[in-house]
Amino acid sequence: MREAGRELACKAAQLYELPPTALRLAEPLDSWEVRPDELQRELAWLGYPGFEHVRAGAKTLSNPAQVLLHAVTQRDLDTRLVEALPWVLTTFTDLNWEWLRDRAKLRNAQNRLGYLVHLAKETASGSREDPVLAKWQQELEEARLAREGTLCRDSMPPAERAWLKTNRPVAAAHWSLLTSLTAEQLPYASR
Repeated sequence: MREAGRELACKAAQLYELPPTALRLAEPLDSWEVRPDELQRELAWLGYPGFEHVRAGAKTLSNPAQVLLHAVTQRDLDTRLVEALPWVLTTFTDLNWEWLRDRAKLRNAQNRLGYLVHLAKETASGSREDPVLAKWQQELEEARLAREGTLCRDSMPPAERAWLKTNRPVAAAHWSLLTSLTAEQLPYASR
């Protein structure tokens, strides 16, 4: 039996009004770079409100788990793209978490994913804690790396690294990440 290509699978998902989480997850290569405009287009078609202006043109649906994995494994990523990732986690809590978690761990990106889950929990609507996000965070907590990293900004200059080491949010320090991004800075965070 022959497998449908990505384009045909996207058309079928649209025709049958399937959610993006129903799309097949491809086994990623060991390492790959995703162009920022490609990632922006994928986030737009997942419905991220910050990229509504990008939705014009060909519809390219992607599985949210795959979009997240592509993003958290990038060495450098535009801040606007990073800001969209907690939104993906809160919007698609039915994504294939095991696939995402395991592949993030294989690429030593679990701290990045853990901090994004933390931000997603902070921005989740309602005062009640989302049990799915709490479970995800706990699973990543058990696999947290001691090695310090960045939130997709590996080319960060040494002076900025030094400043962030002492001025980052407590949660970012917990996840051993050099970032100043907080939930309050996310454009879709409830205020």
